[in-house]
Amino acid sequence: MDDVFKALADASRRMLLDSLNARDGQTLSELCDGLDMARQSVSKHLAVLEAAELITTVRHGREKLHYLNAAPINDIAERWIRRYDRRRVQSLSALKRALEETAVSKPEFVYTSYIVTTPERLWRALTEPEFTRAYWGLTLESAWTKGAPVTWRTEGSVVDDGGSVVLESDPYRRLSYSWHTFTREWADDAGVAPDVLAEIAAEPRSRVTFDLEPAGDRVKLTVVHDGFEPGSTVLEMIKGGWPDLLSELKTLLERQPAGVEDGSRRPNAER
Repeated sequence: MDDVFKALADASRRMLLDSLNARDGQTLSELCDGLDMARQSVSKHLAVLEAAELITTVRHGREKLHYLNAAPINDIAERWIRRYDRRRVQSLSALKRALEETAVSKPEFVYTSYIVTTPERLWRALTEPEFTRAYWGLTLESAWTKGAPVTWRTEGSVVDDGGSVVLESDPYRRLSYSWHTFTREWADDAGVAPDVLAEIAAEPRSRVTFDLEPAGDRVKLTVVHDGFEPGSTVLEMIKGGWPDLLSELKTLLERQPAGVEDGSRRPNAER
């Protein structure tokens, strides 16, 4: 946590976070605009923020885009900050909300988490039913090869219409698949109202991509959920679900020995 507090202690770095809070997914040049700082200084500050895991970067073609990352603030709030009284917590709670509720200018969700595990076990956690059932409350069934269909199965519904397919599969490094279809059965199981179902079913199908990168004794997991139109209702729904879901995944892998997956645990996250 020291790196997080040191990063936040600098006014220039807080200005960069404010800029990303106002408009996420900016390039270095965009972040430099309007700041009385040399490009090299901005790059150094961004490197500190990325080392503290307060921002994450994603490449789009030749561009390197910068995004706020709420994971370390979530960790402070959930694992450490409860030792202090409510008054001292308020400022960090406000920052946590600001990071999670950032107004997204680009129609996509980006989130990075560092998990003490191996790429192999994290890959299993993303693909094998005994894992996904433990932290997601559903199973994803697929051959996990490019073009293979993905079946989404919960206790109350099954989405197996061929619409969700594997788009990329590079074991232990990268996995991407298209999102499930929004069916009436799924909506009934998830408690989604008919008017909301009609709205989200009319949106283009989105996709989610998981990038796994070894980082010492941890694995850097970057989740990019994109393919949305501006103003997407689905995007707003998944923005509320992914942080909790990935926190549950991290907890499962770090607190339980390898080979122990408890299928009774189910996070309160959007499916």
